[in-house]
Amino acid sequence: MSTLVSILDERLRVIEQPRVATIPEEVRTESVSRVASLRDEQIQALVEQLFFGPESGAVRYVGFAAAEPSTATAQLCFEVARALAKEGRYDVGLVDASPGGVPLQTQLDLAPTLRADTTWPIAPHLWLVPRQSWLLSNEEQRIPEPSFSRLRELTMEFDFAILCCPSVMGLTTRIGRRCDGLVLVLTANKTRRLVAAQMKDLLRAKQVPLLGTVLTERRFPVPEALYRKL
Repeated sequence: MSTLVSILDERLRVIEQPRVATIPEEVRTESVSRVASLRDEQIQALVEQLFFGPESGAVRYVGFAAAEPSTATAQLCFEVARALAKEGRYDVGLVDASPGGVPLQTQLDLAPTLRADTTWPIAPHLWLVPRQSWLLSNEEQRIPEPSFSRLRELTMEFDFAILCCPSVMGLTTRIGRRCDGLVLVLTANKTRRLVAAQMKDLLRAKQVPLLGTVLTERRFPVPEALYRKL
C-alpha cells in the first residue's frame, strides 16, 4: 500500500511583497483558520487511507518514523491518534516508542493523571502509553527482548495504536517488526530523495512493511486572492 499525504504546518508564513500593506487581523485569522481546516482534512484523509482504505487490510498498529532525526513527529502522531479516537467506536493508544530524547508527554505538554509509568487517558477513547511502561532498561541502544515483547503486549490492548518512533535506524526497525508497519515521515524542502530511498531500502532489508510516506512541514503563502482584500 502506498500512502502519500501532504500535511500542512500549523504556522502560516506570508510571502513578503514590496509595497504591500499589513494584512488586517480578520483576514489573517481567516487565513489561519483555513490552513487549520485543510490540515484537519489531510489528517483525516491519512487516517482513511491508512486504516480504512480498500488496500489497508488488517492495519491496526502503525509506527511513524522520520527519515531524519531533526524532523518532529510527536504532533503528527497525536493528531492521527486523535482523529481515530474521534470515530467514537475504537480505543486508541498513542505510544511513546522512542527510548531516547524528550518523552512524548512532555513534547505534547500532557501531564499524567496517574504514575508516569502507567497508561492514562488523554481524551475520550484515547490513551497515552509512556515509554516507562514498556522499557525494562535505561539503555537506549541495547534494549532487551522482553522490553519489545512488553511493547507489543501494550500495543495490542487497543483497537488501534499509533507508535511515535525514533528516526529510522536499526532500533526503529526492531520496533517496526512489533507493529503492522511504519509510515516514513519526510520533511518538505529538506529531506533529499536519496535519503528517503536509503530509508526505504533499509526497511525493506529488515523486512519491515513500509505502509506509506507523509510529507510534513509543507508551508503555503497567503493565497493571492487575499491580497486583493487589502
